Amino acid sequence: MTPDTNPQPVPSRASCLRRFFRRGPWENAATALIAIGVVMLMQPVSMTLFSHAFGVILVGTVGFVIVSHFPE
Repeated sequence: MTPDTNPQPVPSRASCLRRFFRRGPWENAATALIAIGVVMLMQPVSMTLFSHAFGVILVGTVGFVIVSHFPE
């Protein structure tokens, strides 16, 4: 057997971070968080869910604003 003369390059840290901080999945997560907050706000069962709904919507909205600046 001959040794591999053309090894695969090791991905740099910047490319790993660029792949992790893509816009698509994070926008979907922020949108889902906003939707969960709206459902929590409109449900008639639990006062605890209702009282935490605004915070969940706020976190989702701020997250969406931040994520909208990520690269595609």
